[in-house]
Amino acid sequence: MSELPASSSQNASESAANPTPTQADAENRSNASESAANPTPVPAGAGMIPGIDPKPAPPTHATTAPALSLQAADIYQQQLLVLSQVNFSVQAGEFVYLIGKTGAGKSSLLKTLYGDLPLQRGAGQVGGLSLGGLKPADIPVLRRKLGIVFQDFQLLYDRTVSENLLFVLRATGWTDPSKMKQRSAEVLKLVGLSTKDFKMPHELSGGEQQRVVVARALLNYPTLVLADEPTGNLDPDTSLEIMGLLTQIAREQGTAVLMATHDYLIIDRFPARLLRCEAGQVTDLGAILF
Repeated sequence: MSELPASSSQNASESAANPTPTQADAENRSNASESAANPTPVPAGAGMIPGIDPKPAPPTHATTAPALSLQAADIYQQQLLVLSQVNFSVQAGEFVYLIGKTGAGKSSLLKTLYGDLPLQRGAGQVGGLSLGGLKPADIPVLRRKLGIVFQDFQLLYDRTVSENLLFVLRATGWTDPSKMKQRSAEVLKLVGLSTKDFKMPHELSGGEQQRVVVARALLNYPTLVLADEPTGNLDPDTSLEIMGLLTQIAREQGTAVLMATHDYLIIDRFPARLLRCEAGQVTDLGAILF
């Protein structure tokens, strides 16, 4: 039996004898229904960040699970042990550098994370998908959970910018032409190339080509972006532009970014957490401020 509100005994008796809702009760219920049906509108543009468009219709990355984690992982290049007992995680929206000398294992680690090399020992996951025992059929699923930004672009030079993006969407399971076209336009707008969709890659500058690569990496709303020396072939000013874009994507889009680099000038300009590959180990140096 429901507890009655505190009131005089006379009112309590009247309520018990006459359970019909009062006019005020009816009005309150009516107002509540109207509020539920017509919530207070959010002002247009609320939460938008100047210079970058909000991710359109995105799945949220707000979760307690890390975007990426490795536990006691051994990284192999064929039969050669490159890194042993690797332990680290990267949270959603976190930007992390992977540093180390050439041959220290940075690229092998990244290849393991995107399924180009098998994780032979230890445990790991990207976006909740286990990296252990990946089968060929699992690779497209993994690739939809992450985006990859290469140093040498790896664009299809016989196709336009738009066709490059549509090719990736088809390869990762998209089938609706209108949705594919819409998503391509969204990511090009995000990286500032809305008017370049009809261009061939060779008609673009190096910085514009790398922006296309970033757009391509964002097509599937990735949990994680892996960037392998993304500024290695760019001039200093263009490198700063690409770094500004990558760090803003992490900060404002909630996408984790793990970037391999040996460019300490970039790290000095955009300080963040460092993971160092050295002597077969990965050491978490934390956030280093120069």
